[in-house]
Amino acid sequence: MANKQEIRNITLEELVNSVKELASKGYRLVQMSCTNLGENMQLNYSFDKDYEFINLRLEIPSDTQVQSISDIYWSAVMYENEIHDLFGMKFEGMAMDFKGNLYRTSVKMPFGSC
Repeated sequence: MANKQEIRNITLEELVNSVKELASKGYRLVQMSCTNLGENMQLNYSFDKDYEFINLRLEIPSDTQVQSISDIYWSAVMYENEIHDLFGMKFEGMAMDFKGNLYRTSVKMPFGSC
């Protein structure tokens, strides 16, 4: 049995509405990740419903502030704080902001370019 998986490249402006649409259809947030591409960062948001995976992907400048989705999916709080601590990405409107103190690392923002 093969699982269906789709990658949707979206813009920052499409993020919140795309996430709201998936939530309204019953998708659950599976994970969020970040990849340092040098001057840009790639954010990936993965959702699942009945073994159907939809991945929202956006590439943005590393100094861009991203709207939090924690008011839609509470579990995003942990992912957003982790991405902030490790990559330096800034999220606006997090339901709970650890202000860079979720992880204790020897190097501040070890994977970031900010």
